[in-house]
Amino acid sequence: MELAGTEVPVVWRGRRVRAFVPQLLAERDLTLDGRAAARCGAAELSVAHGAEALPDDYAPLARLLLRAEGIASSYIEGVTAPVVEVVLAEHDSTGAHTPAARVAANLAATGQAVAHAAGTDRLSLDELCRWHAGLMAGSATPARHVGRDRDEQGWIGGQSPLESHLVTPPVSELDTLLGDLLGFVNDADLDAIAAAAIAHAQFEVIHPFADGNGRIGRILVSWLLTRRLHLLTPPPVSVHLAADVGGYSSGLTRYRFGETSAWVAWFADAVSGAGRAQSQLVVAVGQLRSGWQAKLARQRNARALRADAAAWAVLDLLPRHLVLSAPVVADSLGLTRKGAGDALATLAEVGILTPHGTAAPAGRGRPAHLYVSEELLGLVGSSPLRR
Repeated sequence: MELAGTEVPVVWRGRRVRAFVPQLLAERDLTLDGRAAARCGAAELSVAHGAEALPDDYAPLARLLLRAEGIASSYIEGVTAPVVEVVLAEHDSTGAHTPAARVAANLAATGQAVAHAAGTDRLSLDELCRWHAGLMAGSATPARHVGRDRDEQGWIGGQSPLESHLVTPPVSELDTLLGDLLGFVNDADLDAIAAAAIAHAQFEVIHPFADGNGRIGRILVSWLLTRRLHLLTPPPVSVHLAADVGGYSSGLTRYRFGETSAWVAWFADAVSGAGRAQSQLVVAVGQLRSGWQAKLARQRNARALRADAAAWAVLDLLPRHLVLSAPVVADSLGLTRKGAGDALATLAEVGILTPHGTAAPAGRGRPAHLYVSEELLGLVGSSPLRR
């Protein structure tokens, strides 16, 4: 196999190493074989079915899907945290550098990219850097590496370029490579799935940031699929990449060696799985809601409860809010704190919600008791390990 690019000599801390500079996409033969083209067609159909499964009130499910994506993308990088901690970190302004904060930052950056994709502005390096700044908000990365492309030699794997499996392009090549990549992303006439596969792989080879390249590269996939397929929310592709990290890594290596069709076919299968996962999530949430309503109806028939009406209203907050507390319910539904607490207790009594510790108090008074649906959390939290 021949490399789809060239190796150039660079000096790193007084030692000679060879860095890989990928061929520009504008110059690379991106013709796909029949197998890869067919897989792309199947993937686009799967994504379309997943999009059509979303209800008119799609926002809560879109948020669930983005959480699944963010959790899985972080999982690939070895960053894990319980879903409840991630949800709490999304509303934590302390700036703590915890795993949950890093996952929450990934989710926020993905949401920012999806919002941009819904507009008409072209993707720019400045926008990529904004995603990076958002992503790194939950990390201890030095400020000089946040929200800007790297200014030093990079590599993938190992503690130095001397023992890595890939030395990424020298800094002097970044402007040309990123200009070429952004031109491809904005103007490529390939189908959306193939374009996402190629753009992601090229981004990973370029590795333009000091840290966070894998996650930004997967956010780029979300942006491109949302933009090109006119989606309300992208399918959770990272869930399926995380389910086969070895195949994912091998596919990116094959791309670097010019096996574009093989990589695109593998990636298209992952997107197909993500489309199916989206459809399945919509169905699963609908089934959960039906089950919850049946449980509450049985309780209502058994005896009258003063909190019964409020409990029914709280069901409407799921899955918009994965973690509920009396203050959240009171503010959302216009209830008193006591009325909200009674409604949550009712839902816990019938087995819909489960108490989950307390949240740190925002001011005076006791911490708020937290409640979650273990079934709902299971749909999101276990996603990186499910196909």
